[in-house]
Amino acid sequence: MIILGIDPGIGRMGWGIIQIQNSKFKIQNYGCVETKAGLPIEKRLKKIHGELIEIIRKHKPEVLAIEELFFGTNAKTAFVVGQARGVVLLTAAEKNIPVVTYTPLQVKIALTGYGRAEKAQIGQMVKVLLKLDTIPKPDDTADALAIALAHAFSRKMRVV
Repeated sequence: MIILGIDPGIGRMGWGIIQIQNSKFKIQNYGCVETKAGLPIEKRLKKIHGELIEIIRKHKPEVLAIEELFFGTNAKTAFVVGQARGVVLLTAAEKNIPVVTYTPLQVKIALTGYGRAEKAQIGQMVKVLLKLDTIPKPDDTADALAIALAHAFSRKMRVV
């Protein structure tokens, strides 16, 4: 199974592709789609859409795992990131890729067994599980790979 993990964002959207075969993980690729803050929102969303289409075309994921948004107090940030997340969901629907969502808590528990794990702990687990030399940077890419791994761990309990 090929899983595309997405850490949604408007300035930086992390993505990571992992393949799982016989309970073994293999990283295919990862990266970060970045948009400039000065651009109009519609151009930033268009860039996310275009780059995501290219990632899907190249890697042919069977499922897209994306993090559920959680923002405590900053409604403006939540709204803009929600728009970027909507573009990701629409792109997946256009390409007939099933979507699964995970909360940050679910990702932390899946990778570390601890719901209050720090970013550094998540990054370290991504590095170890995927047999990487270093933790992927920026953090958005490590988070995207963590989301893909969370789906890999829980996929047997899901319909998708």
